[in-house]
Amino acid sequence: MSDAIRPFRIAIADAELDDLRQRLRDVRWPDRETPDDWSQGVPLAYAREFCTYWREGYDWRAREARLNAFPQFVTTIDGLDVHFIHARSPHDTARPIVITHGWPGSVVEFVKAIQPLTHPEAHGGSARDAFHVVCPSLPGYGFSGKPTAPGWGVDRIAAAWNTLMLRLGYPRYFAQGGDWGSAVTTAIGIQNLGACAGIHVNMPNARATREALKNPTPEDARALARAKEYQDWDSGYSKQQSTRPQSLGYGLADSPAGQAMWVLEKFWKWMDCNGQPENVLSRDELLDNIMLYWLTNSGASSARLYWESFGRAFGAGQENTVKLPAGCSLFPAEIVPTPRSWAQTRYTNLVYWNEVARGGHFAAFEQPDLFVAELRACFAVIDPR
Repeated sequence: MSDAIRPFRIAIADAELDDLRQRLRDVRWPDRETPDDWSQGVPLAYAREFCTYWREGYDWRAREARLNAFPQFVTTIDGLDVHFIHARSPHDTARPIVITHGWPGSVVEFVKAIQPLTHPEAHGGSARDAFHVVCPSLPGYGFSGKPTAPGWGVDRIAAAWNTLMLRLGYPRYFAQGGDWGSAVTTAIGIQNLGACAGIHVNMPNARATREALKNPTPEDARALARAKEYQDWDSGYSKQQSTRPQSLGYGLADSPAGQAMWVLEKFWKWMDCNGQPENVLSRDELLDNIMLYWLTNSGASSARLYWESFGRAFGAGQENTVKLPAGCSLFPAEIVPTPRSWAQTRYTNLVYWNEVARGGHFAAFEQPDLFVAELRACFAVIDPR
């Protein structure tokens, strides 16, 4: 049956791991950066040390088993295989929620949050805080299928996620996301197909208001300055991925070091990590996420989401507003600290807003306890028990 839900386990062949180690032994390194910092990208010394550990110290089989501890499945939606984690809570009153990652992330981002969401009583909560958690891999990412023709943009993904939740037996559900996951979640809210009852995002998609541009408050000025910094110094990857993802893909498919540093530099820049990614995430955790790009050869296919959607997914206007109940959590190191006044123009029924003490762009990965607390607080307002 085309709507069958098929069990899935990660099972990488030994030959693929041997090939990876050989490629890591044979890296042709660039010359050293000229400044003594990360301003030109990942420093050579750190890159070499990181890849040495990847080759000699990282135990994929242990990490694979850790990921396989979560129930995983694949189902075909609109002609494409969608991979997802589906972790059900033992509580009958649990809220179903679909949580969506972005780039350069993966379902790995949510591993530390799943148990607190599904079993809240063991993690500082109560049964009324429980969720049934669905974490899909975006098309072209991880173990989901790779589109073979144009058309898989944010709107189509949002419709597919609605189909997925209905197929899993959830006629009423909630949605959450950050980065591209925020764009997908926002699109679910805009489409409002009848099953989604509310959303939460940790990267509000909203443009500056006219008043903010004309008479900026301190909050407006901070957001505008960070947006300018992003455009001036941090957006080259998005220009490349939104215009020529295929050209980029040749290097990412051929070089594990290249794929790793393409991802790792964004974790350095976008996390609340005081200039060192391993201040927040372990080297193994960083590699878990990188491996889902390398092992599935998804450097190019993941980048194509930018080509499909960039600009259109973050638009404004009456036709692009979310009227469903919505909540936003702003983590301090987010790329652009969107003020509430901007967010309210996009999320017109904004019932929850909080500015969190710690964390950055990869909220669930960096600060799982705070992330879980935000979801509990938001959906307690949207769906009080």
